[in-house]
Parts: sequence; C-alpha cells; structure tokens
Amino acid sequence: MSRKSDRREFLKTGLIATAAVIASGPAAMISPRYSFAQGAPDLVISHGRNAATMTRAAVDALGGMKRFVKPGNKVVIKPNMSFASGPQTASNTHPAVVGEVARMCAEAGASRISILDNPLQQPQDCLAMSKIPEMCEVVPNTRVYVIKPQRLFREVKLDRGILVKSMEVSSEVLDSDVLISVPVGKTHGSAGVSLSMKGMMGLIFDTDRRAFHSHGLHESIVDMVTILKPHLVVIDGTRILASGGPGGPGEVIPLNVVIASPDMVAADAQMVALGTWYGKKIEPAQVRYISMAAQRGLGRIDLDKLNIKNVTV
Repeated sequence: MSRKSDRREFLKTGLIATAAVIASGPAAMISPRYSFAQGAPDLVISHGRNAATMTRAAVDALGGMKRFVKPGNKVVIKPNMSFASGPQTASNTHPAVVGEVARMCAEAGASRISILDNPLQQPQDCLAMSKIPEMCEVVPNTRVYVIKPQRLFREVKLDRGILVKSMEVSSEVLDSDVLISVPVGKTHGSAGVSLSMKGMMGLIFDTDRRAFHSHGLHESIVDMVTILKPHLVVIDGTRILASGGPGGPGEVIPLNVVIASPDMVAADAQMVALGTWYGKKIEPAQVRYISMAAQRGLGRIDLDKLNIKNVTV
C-alpha cells in the first residue's frame, strides 16, 4: 500500500487529525483522537514487582498494543531520558518499561520504532546512564537516540494555542503514525510534577522550551498538547522521584505500579493521586496544567467517574 493511501486509511480510523505544517513535508502525526476498544477500561493500574511484566499487563488490559499500533506503522516512543543518571534515581523512565513497550510495538507489526528525547544534559551520557539503549537493542526495527540539532525539527502552527501560536516539533514525530508517551512520575520545580503532558516538551526545540518557562509554563504545556497528544500513555510508577525533580537527587519512593491509558489527562491525574509529592498527598486539580487541560476538553480528570481497572501480576 502506498504511503498516501496508508495515511488516508489511518485518518479514516479517527485516531489523528493533522495540524498545519509551515515547513514543507508530509502532514504531521499530531492531535490524535481517542482509540476506543469495545469493553476496554479507560485506565489501567498494574501492580507488581517486575517492571516489564507490569507494563505488558497494563497495556494488555487496555486491549493490547494492537489496539494502538497497526502493521507497518511508524511509532515514536517518548520516555524520560534527559538526565545522566541511572534507573535507581527515578529521573529517567525505567529501561524495562521502555523496552517492554517497544517489544509490544514490534510484535504488533511496527515498521519503525523510534525512542527519542531532547535531553537537558550531555546527550551521550544521558543515553548511556539511562540503560534504555541496551534494553532495546534486541527489539526489531528499533532505534534509541536524542534530538538536539535544529535541523531535526519543523515548525507547526497551534490553531488552539492561547499563549503558544507555533513551535518547532521533532520531524520524526511529525512523520510518524503513532506517538506513545512513557514518562516516569517525578516532581518538577516549576510545573509541580512532570508526567506525560509535561514530558512532551522533550519533543520540541530548545528555544520553545525556554519560552515556555518565561511566558507561562502551565498554559504553554496545555497549548503544546493540543497537538502533541499521545495515542497511548504508559506511566512508569515502579518508583517515583518525590522531591528534587526533575533531575534529582531527591527522595525516591517505590510505588510498584504502571499506569496505562489513551487519555493523557486521566493518566497524569491518576499518577498524581497515587503518589506522595514533596512529602504530602496532593489532588490532581492542584496541578494547574492538568486542571487546565481537563477544562479545555483534552482529557478527563474526574477519576471517580472513569472505568479504572486494577490488575496484579
């Protein structure tokens, strides 16, 4: 099947809607709609001790990776691997969680799996210390890398943006079919917590990231996810960085959970509700960008009204 007909067929499923791209090139894979599976829960919380097993169980309980990834799809997986620190610090996503997500994408027939981030520290050190490349090296059609040079980004308009009207987004994401967010739960000095929505900042260029912090971080995050909206969110809650985030060092709390949902707002809200942050419990609505995203119709924050499934492995 040709690339044009394949993309046209994908659009028919209602999973994505394209935004205008200023630079030349194919239409962007951005702003997906929810992927519905008959009888599937809205969100899954997987409990256990083995990160890979919990991850697979969470996605399987949603209907399996084939619900999100079709044969031949080009997939981008966005973990946290922005800091030159090991898995025990909880500043990067647990490599076994990322590896299992990639493995499930390969089993679903993905033709290309790109695992990428725009790191804040020295790129090669971040990759090496995260242990993500070595965990994924045997997964077919998979590449783990960082995006830094401006030539790897393209400018897109944000028609629904309030503060942010345009930004430069990873070309790999714009040319892909499926976007999967795989963050770790951690604190953040400016945003409060960093989860799937905040983590999308690792897919935009450095100039835009700096502007977000200076012009209104919470509103900018919500503007950004009007287009960078993952098809699937898998949050690593095997352990969380409960203070000192996003880079640590700080208090690391084992939670032994993995959360999966096609709703980024619900997933982030659930992680907030489960964790202890800065030594206390907080409500999801207390995190401004989560509350604002729900108010703008980008997802659900009313966890008590969602179909949430708990599984133990």
